[in-house]
Amino acid sequence: MNEKNNWIKEFNQPLAIAGPCSAESEKQMMEIAERIDKTLVQVFRAGIWKPRTKPNCFEGVGAIGLNWLKKVKDEFGFKIATEVANANHVKLALDYDVDYLWIGARSTVNPFTVQEIAEALRDTEKVVLVKNPVNPDLDLWIGAIERLQGQNIQKLGAIHRGFSTYKKTKYRNNPQWQIALDFMDKMPDVPMICDPSHICGNREGIFEVSQQAYNFEYDGLMIETHSHPDEAWSDAKQQIPPERLTEILRKIELRKSDDEDALYHMNLARLRNEIDENDQSILESIAQRMSISNKIGELKKEHNVAVFQPERWKQIRENSVKQGEKLGLSEEFIDKLIRAIHQESIQHQNLIMNKKNHLQSE
Repeated sequence: MNEKNNWIKEFNQPLAIAGPCSAESEKQMMEIAERIDKTLVQVFRAGIWKPRTKPNCFEGVGAIGLNWLKKVKDEFGFKIATEVANANHVKLALDYDVDYLWIGARSTVNPFTVQEIAEALRDTEKVVLVKNPVNPDLDLWIGAIERLQGQNIQKLGAIHRGFSTYKKTKYRNNPQWQIALDFMDKMPDVPMICDPSHICGNREGIFEVSQQAYNFEYDGLMIETHSHPDEAWSDAKQQIPPERLTEILRKIELRKSDDEDALYHMNLARLRNEIDENDQSILESIAQRMSISNKIGELKKEHNVAVFQPERWKQIRENSVKQGEKLGLSEEFIDKLIRAIHQESIQHQNLIMNKKNHLQSE
């Protein structure tokens, strides 16, 4: 690792950043800090300013929260971290001696905003972390790091928090691990932190995503932690109690590629992850196709048209076999696959017609 980013080596274990999504009160902050395991967590985080998608939502307590964050640092010895989205945020955070500042996903997507923050931070010795942009754009992510480097900011890191998607998946923000892995290949001197809270959008998947990050040799985690998660003012579903955080951090297995066996497991995990993401995409596409088939079934029933159309089926099969051949897939495989999909589509349409007939008979 490049010496200028050797700040991550300050710790004798992977970096753990934890704390509430939002600072809500001094009491809340102190209670969370009290319950966090200091042997496992080095940095206490809290959102002071909260960029929200829609207006009239809770957008953070503002500068008063920096007093509470500073008190956590003074009383519990944590380094402290918060998000900054403009030059004024930077000034206030530095005034309160915040150790780690991160640029959020909505800011990373805007080069003008990143440049403003970079210039406000020029020559800082603080650690500056950059979350991936909300959209899957590797160049924007790398570009944000380069803008900070251009202002002589030496202690840099990246945070992988997943990418927004129009389609509903099991993730709040699709991890698209390959983008983060490509970032790591292109910028190997920049430590990579995983934010499983924002990737999952729920508590249940945090351990799984955290372990996957360490399978890829990430350098640390940022996990949202709240003493009373269900009562949190923002992102309640993805926050976990401090005790659950301790369980997760103790349970995670670390991977190191300094031996042949570990390198094999890391590469295997990368390839299996690519398969998992492709399988998920295939299933989502099939589900979307069935949704369209349902609409066709509605039209067929409305116009008294038979479900099975032999000429249409012949056309689908022939086109699929030709396309599969171009992609290096055997005719036998394509035939089995497209027949299974077509049969499922017919069953969907039959259910629609039978249900309507049943309702009419009543």
